[in-house]
Amino acid sequence: MFGYVTIHQPELKFREYDFYRSYYCGLCHRLGQKCGPLGRLSLTYDMTFLTLLLTSLYESADQPEKVRCIAHPVMPHVERSNRYTDYAADMNLLLTRYKCLDDWQDDHDLIKRSYAGLLGSEVKRIEDAYPKKAALIRDRLAALSECEKRGEMQSDLPAGIFGEITAEIFAYQSDVWEETLREMGFYLGKFIYLADAYEDLEKDIKSGSYNPLVELSKEEDYETACEKTLTMMIAHSCQAFERLPIIENIDILRNILYAGVWTRYRIARQKKEEQKNV
Repeated sequence: MFGYVTIHQPELKFREYDFYRSYYCGLCHRLGQKCGPLGRLSLTYDMTFLTLLLTSLYESADQPEKVRCIAHPVMPHVERSNRYTDYAADMNLLLTRYKCLDDWQDDHDLIKRSYAGLLGSEVKRIEDAYPKKAALIRDRLAALSECEKRGEMQSDLPAGIFGEITAEIFAYQSDVWEETLREMGFYLGKFIYLADAYEDLEKDIKSGSYNPLVELSKEEDYETACEKTLTMMIAHSCQAFERLPIIENIDILRNILYAGVWTRYRIARQKKEEQKNV
């Protein structure tokens, strides 16, 4: 994922922010345990959100612990983790390695190839533990790569493919909440993909890189169309979320879904408006 699913800090209470950070640190610690310092490099806010979501839905007991780390060497801080932290870390590493291998095939990026290799042994364990999820993620990333190679300009198609990946990751297990989690993950994934394309549009045009919004950006109502589409995607995701019987941490989760996910989009749009006025 791309780091869009994060908090809107100004609207959080101090204790809510500290609680959220404890899950972020817990996920970072788990990645470090699994793959060392290089595992921590793959840490994302998106998977922190997934950890908090699943923990709140399934009401899992936490294991809080005061620790020091490289980022906080002097003052100890609280880390929280549980089985869903482990799951989010596994999915994070799986997606990271597959994306790096895909980038290697497309761009022959040696750094990405080396990073993928360093994650290999741990990812093999994850593939054995989650064979269905691993197969689907590989297949959908390959389909996404094909969209990029042929220059697909129907943005809903690649966004939907990425949505299928996030849907599979959100569906932790086969139970009564599986379909709702899939629906939530699908539309959140589409939002992430399109928001990332919106943010990177100018950079991609300059470099000649693939971006599904290139043709749409030539239309007069481009900005309005983008915001409307993004609003629809996150609205569908939020509708699914509100059907989940979550009580614990509901204010933090709503802060992320209703405000935090828009942070980078709003920064990117403001920057574009300022550049127009120069």
